[in-house]
Amino acid sequence: MLVHDDLTQARVHDMVDTLHQRGVIHDKVIGYEILKAADLVANAAMWLVVHMTYARRVHTDGRAMAPDDFKPVPEGHTGGSLNMVPAYVGYLAANALCRLTRSWVMEQGHCVAAIDAVNLIVGNQFPMQAERYTYSDDGLTRFVRDFYSYEVSTDGRPVSPLGSHVNANTAGGLIEGGYLGFAGLLYSHMPLPEERLVAFLSDGAFEEQRGSDWAPRWWRAEDTGLVAPIMIANGRRIDQRTTMAQSGGVDWLRQHLRLNGFDPIDLDGRDPAAFAWAIFEIEERLSACKAAAQQGENLYPVPLHYGIAETQKGFGFPGAGTNRAHNLPLEGNPSRDDRARAAFNDGARRLWVAPEALKEAIATICNHDASPVRARERDHPLAARQPVEITLPPPPWRGSGEVSSAMSGIDHYFTAIVTANPDLRVRVGNPDEMRSNRMDSALDLLKHRVTAPESGLAEAINGSVITALNEEAVICATLANKGGLNLTVSYEAFAVKMLGALRQDLIFTRNMLEAGRKPYWLGLPVIATSHAWENSKNELSHQDSTFAEAMWGEMSDLSRVVFPTDWNTAIACLRAAYQDRGSIWSMVVPKRDVPVRLDQSLAAQAVRDGAVCLRDYEGDGPGVLLVATGAYQLSQVIRASDRLVERRVAHRVNLILEPGRFRVPRDDREMAHIASADIVSAVFPNSIKARVFVTHTRPEPYCGLLRPLDSGTRTSCWLGFKGRGGTLDVDGMLFANRSTWAHVIAAAAQVLERPASDLLSSHEIDAVAGKRQPRGVLFGG
Repeated sequence: MLVHDDLTQARVHDMVDTLHQRGVIHDKVIGYEILKAADLVANAAMWLVVHMTYARRVHTDGRAMAPDDFKPVPEGHTGGSLNMVPAYVGYLAANALCRLTRSWVMEQGHCVAAIDAVNLIVGNQFPMQAERYTYSDDGLTRFVRDFYSYEVSTDGRPVSPLGSHVNANTAGGLIEGGYLGFAGLLYSHMPLPEERLVAFLSDGAFEEQRGSDWAPRWWRAEDTGLVAPIMIANGRRIDQRTTMAQSGGVDWLRQHLRLNGFDPIDLDGRDPAAFAWAIFEIEERLSACKAAAQQGENLYPVPLHYGIAETQKGFGFPGAGTNRAHNLPLEGNPSRDDRARAAFNDGARRLWVAPEALKEAIATICNHDASPVRARERDHPLAARQPVEITLPPPPWRGSGEVSSAMSGIDHYFTAIVTANPDLRVRVGNPDEMRSNRMDSALDLLKHRVTAPESGLAEAINGSVITALNEEAVICATLANKGGLNLTVSYEAFAVKMLGALRQDLIFTRNMLEAGRKPYWLGLPVIATSHAWENSKNELSHQDSTFAEAMWGEMSDLSRVVFPTDWNTAIACLRAAYQDRGSIWSMVVPKRDVPVRLDQSLAAQAVRDGAVCLRDYEGDGPGVLLVATGAYQLSQVIRASDRLVERRVAHRVNLILEPGRFRVPRDDREMAHIASADIVSAVFPNSIKARVFVTHTRPEPYCGLLRPLDSGTRTSCWLGFKGRGGTLDVDGMLFANRSTWAHVIAAAAQVLERPASDLLSSHEIDAVAGKRQPRGVLFGG
């Protein structure tokens, strides 16, 4: 079924000759046998892919299927999966030919049927799949029935280890690929210098996601391994041609790639041998560039070599090239339509491979005993790294009462960590304004990565700061660098644009944990600063607390959302992030100078427990809890506390550093992460019912998150960002959002059921009520 055009044959001959001359293969016949085996494996996998979509029963003898052999409701991303089979098998063949195992990543995660089908056939499975599926009538029948079975377990999880996208049970999978386009942003930062990576990319994703064009700007021979990006150019998305196809197709793409610093290489997207050659050729060309760079030649940006695998969507099966090919390529349902059933049987017959011939092909292509670096593809280098080790120097603690920027604290400590770990590759994701965000030392040390450094600026060819006005591109630079040390710093309002990439990473990591595999990479701090309450020189578009609120929606054992209030809590959180594995620490940090309110001991306690009591005043009458989350919120709560001390009102001041520790847990892993009952009772004694919560975020999601701490509508009051703003200073933002110290006092009076006049002057009451200008009354003029 698969084809070999004259150009591919000539290229393959050259590749085999080269490998033979280098002694990689001792007999050229072996090379051709591997490519012949790849043809057979690819045919068998395409046969299995169409069965995954349509069949409820599989016959390995290739007999014609009867109506009751088919699923009443077929489902699958069939066309793209058929296109991915030759690509993935070509990757296996390239590994077999070169006697080494590369890593792979796939952008179009919905084409996972190709990966699962090939992996089953060649025995490249994780235990959960290997125990469940074998290449037999019964094993394959179970396999196709599990595909889109929708069966759910008693604990609410899918029963089937097969997913609609790459998941933690997909042997060798690195990303889900559910968000099209992110692999194009990730691959140039993924492999370490001695590693090799093949990135299968999507033409549909190419036009959906900006930023992949910049890969030649980022790749460096000095700190990154060989990358082989290959686009599957089938010209169609779900229900129409791609914009690329409408604009001139592959000819237009070639021109676009050259303009952006790539070296386009055409290949036949229908042929595994063409993919094997392309991977080999791309690496040959990039290795030559790497050698030149190591000899001191400044070649950057390297013309990154980029495969264009042109094909028909769904090639190899009826319906190829049509809109139907994306999902269900046949014109009808073969379980009840004679013509559709005949088309399926005809297409499947042309793909079927006799079991004995397939067995020989598998033995040929799976030559994993041929070399010490020939691991099984499920254990490829990026999937099987050892845990990253890091040295953490002593933090530069500050004394209580000192006034300094929490962001400067992060800058100082991060720079010290980088210096203490010279063997770790560093990536800093920077959408812009790194100096504005107080990261001066880090920028001076690491420098912007550029291809033509400007004299007098912190720029370098091999800089570690990835700067682009594209939040998705820069967050992917740090998500990709799982073998190294990472930090991302963004304006809070624009960190929202990173959410899709972060969520995809969190989901995949948590699924890995549930599958019994531990992440090897360090936690990733994502710092949201220049935030809603202090971004006063800009408009309301720059004043947005959505980022933290959205990250609360993810599972809190991996999505750690913290609100450092000063220098000490900021560096304590940064240290904890790097002591963690696989987590993402969303850190909402003030960049302006604020007083240090927590000493070393309290800062460590706040990180450990999630909350800490800062003041416990035994005054008169029933007490009230004043609870702050956020730096400016804490400052207002402390000022309110001072007033309550003047009025001899009993109260406690609590700081919640990590609100997710006090939520209602959603599963056992989150249960193990939340604060213990002893911590909750110590910091939030049940005897104090009156409670005022003041948060950096919108109060509604914060209140929902902290339901276990809510004492009821009469005794708990919630203050926070109400969507009010504009060109205001911090005091103006606090007043506009009803979060000043006086609003805290008014709320305390309400929950204590006391007249506000007991605690506030008449001028203050009028200002809180909006009847008097606040300046000069609630804060300075």
